[in-house]
Amino acid sequence: MSDFQKIMAESMYWCEGLAAIVSLLYYNRVKGQHWKYFVLYLIIIFLCESVAKWGEPFIHLNKPHFYNYFVIPFQYIFFYWLYAFKSLENKKLFYTLSIIYLLSFIPSELFFSESKIVFSLNYTFGCLILMVLVIMEYYKQVNSYSILSFSRNRMFYINLGVTLFYIGTLPFLTFFSLIRKYITIWDMYFVYFQISGAVMYILFSISFIWGKQNS
Repeated sequence: MSDFQKIMAESMYWCEGLAAIVSLLYYNRVKGQHWKYFVLYLIIIFLCESVAKWGEPFIHLNKPHFYNYFVIPFQYIFFYWLYAFKSLENKKLFYTLSIIYLLSFIPSELFFSESKIVFSLNYTFGCLILMVLVIMEYYKQVNSYSILSFSRNRMFYINLGVTLFYIGTLPFLTFFSLIRKYITIWDMYFVYFQISGAVMYILFSISFIWGKQNS
């Protein structure tokens, strides 16, 4: 990595930490709401990244397996729950999408079992599901009277962050191996991956600071 990419990697990591700290500071305001699980989510993600970053001298960690079998599925299923179950209030949709996503591991294991940084099939399929939920959330927000006070809508900031990072980096992680052959394009997209990740966690922090406490 270039020096700039190393700086951005550190920035993304510490923005994750910032989001976890901010969410903890606001925990008392949301502990009676489902947002308390978002606090827990941010803490777990930061701890996972910390283990991956600092834990290697102490524990033997297979990072591809750690991310592909735990971190990434945990992220997707949590967002399916937040969007489908809570925001869209559709329990059946949440369970259906989660099962479909988990079933995508079967063809991945059968046909793409080699060790990779990211299992493209699972990531792509999971992200496409998330993209559908993001569009549904935008539609809900645009067609709601709350659009007039969108700056106080916690899901507005979360949805924007998810759009920039997960949806924006979908081509990069889907075609990771192919893009890697074109180093200039890969470097540019990798920087976008890092910047959008940092921005997403800043937006998550803002969602606690500016978002309505009763939503």
